[in-house]
Amino acid sequence: MKTLIIAEHDGQSLKGATLSAVTAATKLGAPVDVLVVGSSVSAAASQAASVAGVDRVLTVEDAALEHTLAEFLAPIAKQLAGDYTHIILGASTFGKDLAPRVAALCGVNQLSEVIEVIDAETFKRPIYAGNAIATVKSSDAIKVMTVRGTAFAAAGNGGSASVEAASVTVPSAKVRFVGAEVSESDRPELESADIVVSGGRGVGSKEDFAKVFELADKLGAAVGASRAAVDSGFVPNDMQVGQTGKMVAPKLYIAVGISGAIQHLAGMKESGTIVAINKDEEAPIFGIADYGLVGDLHEILPELVSKI
Repeated sequence: MKTLIIAEHDGQSLKGATLSAVTAATKLGAPVDVLVVGSSVSAAASQAASVAGVDRVLTVEDAALEHTLAEFLAPIAKQLAGDYTHIILGASTFGKDLAPRVAALCGVNQLSEVIEVIDAETFKRPIYAGNAIATVKSSDAIKVMTVRGTAFAAAGNGGSASVEAASVTVPSAKVRFVGAEVSESDRPELESADIVVSGGRGVGSKEDFAKVFELADKLGAAVGASRAAVDSGFVPNDMQVGQTGKMVAPKLYIAVGISGAIQHLAGMKESGTIVAINKDEEAPIFGIADYGLVGDLHEILPELVSKI
């Protein structure tokens, strides 16, 4: 039994989803290899080698891999897959794009959003927007899975793994990278922030959402939003928290003007402490909140900001 983790990185450092994947992999009790692919991977590979629990780092470095497109990465993973019983990726956009392709090329099923490793074949994953937990068992020779970062702590340093070039052929693909529009922000990343302040449709308008940003600034927090707020045009789609958005589990989650639809709760209910601010005392969000403030958010938020 042996596990391969496909690393998500920016050329310099590993993403948090990969560090959580390492923790999940160590639950299997088997050797863990990390595959780092890109056009310049020495820094990311060096970091991967220092992560506790990693036994070996494999690198694939080629100018054609400057942009880590799944169309290139999946065939590379397939070439290595025969040496492994498990292939694990973080349940991020990167992992969700790549894992199904790897599973298809390997001719196996994919396990999504794993939150617990019971044994080498048995895992737990949420279903029905997180309202039930399914225990699933796979008899596939290779288990290809994504693991939810909120369920596994990021692996720390302390490792001293070897780093070596993988013997693979870089594939050609009928796609090419055209461009990317990346949101620039000085705020913490939404998926890894310790504090998240999220606004819902109850905030009222795009202009009123400035009050949410103001509170977040005071707390050094990331800003999220419900799907209703995104659909109303208050904030961009990349700020959406929930089943069809980003999964977060900060130490403190402040929900402002969010009613608490099941789809939103699925993306944040693993947070450490949840504070809800809503004028509707019957709002479902209060059912999972540790602290609730019933009142007009347009009065509460300025008062909170003034006292912090």
